[in-house]
Amino acid sequence: MNPLLETFDTAPFSKIKNEHFKPAFLQAIEDARAEIRAITNNPEKPTFENTIEALEFAGQQLDRISSTFFNLNSAETNDSIQKIAQEVSPLLSEFGNDITLNEALFKRIKDVYQKMDSLDLDVEQRTLLEKKYKNFSRNGANLPEEKKKRLRQIDAELSKLTLKFGENVLAETNKYQMYLTDEKDLEGLPEGEKEAAAQLALTKGKEGGWMITLDYPSYIPFMKYAKNRELRKELSIAFGSKAFHDDALDNKEYVLKIASLRFERAQVLGYKTHAHFVLEERMAESPEKVHDFLREILEKAKPAAEREFQQLANFAKNLDGIAVLEKWDGSYYSEKLKQKLFDLDDEKLKPYFKLENVIDGVFKVAEKLFDLNFEEVFDIDKYHDDVKTYKVYDGDGNFISLFYADFHPRPGKRGGAWMTSYKSQWKKNGENVRPHISNVCNFTPSTKSKPSLLTFNEVTTLFHEFGHGLHGMLADTKYPSLSGTSVYWDFVELPSQVMENWCYEKEALELFAKHYETGEVIPMELITKIKESATFQEGMQTLRQLSFGMLDMSWHGVDPSNITDVKKHEDEAFEGTKLYPDTPETCMSTSFSHIFQGGYSSGYYSYKWAEVLDADAFAYFKEQGIFNKEVANKFREHVLSKGGTENPMVLYKRFRGAEPKVEALLERAGLL
Repeated sequence: MNPLLETFDTAPFSKIKNEHFKPAFLQAIEDARAEIRAITNNPEKPTFENTIEALEFAGQQLDRISSTFFNLNSAETNDSIQKIAQEVSPLLSEFGNDITLNEALFKRIKDVYQKMDSLDLDVEQRTLLEKKYKNFSRNGANLPEEKKKRLRQIDAELSKLTLKFGENVLAETNKYQMYLTDEKDLEGLPEGEKEAAAQLALTKGKEGGWMITLDYPSYIPFMKYAKNRELRKELSIAFGSKAFHDDALDNKEYVLKIASLRFERAQVLGYKTHAHFVLEERMAESPEKVHDFLREILEKAKPAAEREFQQLANFAKNLDGIAVLEKWDGSYYSEKLKQKLFDLDDEKLKPYFKLENVIDGVFKVAEKLFDLNFEEVFDIDKYHDDVKTYKVYDGDGNFISLFYADFHPRPGKRGGAWMTSYKSQWKKNGENVRPHISNVCNFTPSTKSKPSLLTFNEVTTLFHEFGHGLHGMLADTKYPSLSGTSVYWDFVELPSQVMENWCYEKEALELFAKHYETGEVIPMELITKIKESATFQEGMQTLRQLSFGMLDMSWHGVDPSNITDVKKHEDEAFEGTKLYPDTPETCMSTSFSHIFQGGYSSGYYSYKWAEVLDADAFAYFKEQGIFNKEVANKFREHVLSKGGTENPMVLYKRFRGAEPKVEALLERAGLL
């Protein structure tokens, strides 16, 4: 038997073999098609129940198989899984299109949609109906046959191109290795980082020496601490030129093709640009509003960024006679300047942030805010020994969620950090089906002499992803497609980013920031320095984020047919936010996976947008007390549990009593 085709609750990882996936996909697609046919062939008049609800719960087996497979493709992949992904992605894209271009089905949905006001629907049902209808209209259901056909072609093509884009970036990341045999080349690196580099060399089959790669846990410390400027330059250029080498892994053509196909798709559907199409379903509403939003922050941040950059350039000049500050100098001298100003470096902080303590800390914060208890369990199937599994209960002992935590890098795992789910939450036949949520990160693993110690940045990453996790775990909605993180993209980062704020608060840090050897609680002076240094170079950081948002809009908010030179176009987009001299051999667009592979096309601005939301939301907690139960309950009730059941601005105003203010962010960032 194929374990993926049996009814399962937790994913049966140990029973799954790679050869099970494709047959399971094919069978589940057929089963889902049969469920759709049952809806369209129903002789009764279309109703909310026999059409909208029936469609919502069709293809659930396929959803479970897809989430299991694609989560593995990110966290534990290999050539065989990647090959299957290439084969099944077009099939899934085709199946999705067959639904959204199914005229008989759309006719039934439209029928229910047109009499919506005469039906006795609650808010969640109305939202679901509108979402289903828009899902069809935004995918061409109202188009003539010829245009529908073109839409299918575009979608199939985009599915392949975005997958290939991501594969090229991963291949480029894995291909590069800087193998060092002279210890002098590692001057400046803390002992722990040297040890990690030596261990990495061993795992890559080298006897002795040190290995540096483009994976974040290896790349970032080298750029931050290595004194050797030439090696920093080499590494920085390798990182910045991923998929920009005019070879088989080059992504320039993919960037141009993806941008032009997205534009064509929007035009076919009657939208001015891809950004207009995307932003119709965002809090920001339109490209014009996004531009205004980015410009408003740019006006306030740019003078601060220029002052900070000048300060950094002067510091590097005085310290080491650096005549022109280059990109590969930024992290190194920023770290030195930060140490001088605050006498605070990661090495001083890391002993207080042993991974196990931080995990315990984030659980304690969740307990104090939301009465949640996390119990580690050992009888749940998992895909790798690194993964820890927890059952989550509320204060009354009710089961809330399953939680998978996968925190260390491996060869088959993509970089970065993310939250995902193996099973959504929904309610059916009187049962509240609880979700299975996963956090995946890439933290430096423990070594022979030291446990896994996190940088402060990694601590905030863990809290961030856990915030997404809570959004999934505390979901309490009727329908899976409105549950948890199924919200507008520019709202999805609120729960994650707001959680980061607790990392800066004495009351929270004292719960878990304890020295891994002595058990001493983090001293108050270090907490003060963490808070003071939090706004260090905030102008420069803000400018960087704004530049990515502007680059995204420059690809997606225009007709890209006139763009032929990816690098030239990118330089123009960066003009208003540029601080460092340009490096002609690097290009960001060719590895900008967020917008060319992930779901952030026309959406990168949403990081800043969510920062405004989170600064404004946390200001409320600060007013009332950071563990104030009343505010926490309002946040849980109106934001975390509601998913996408209502317009996010409505939900936010219910929690906060007013719309969010940009000033809250500018004030927190020290830019006012």
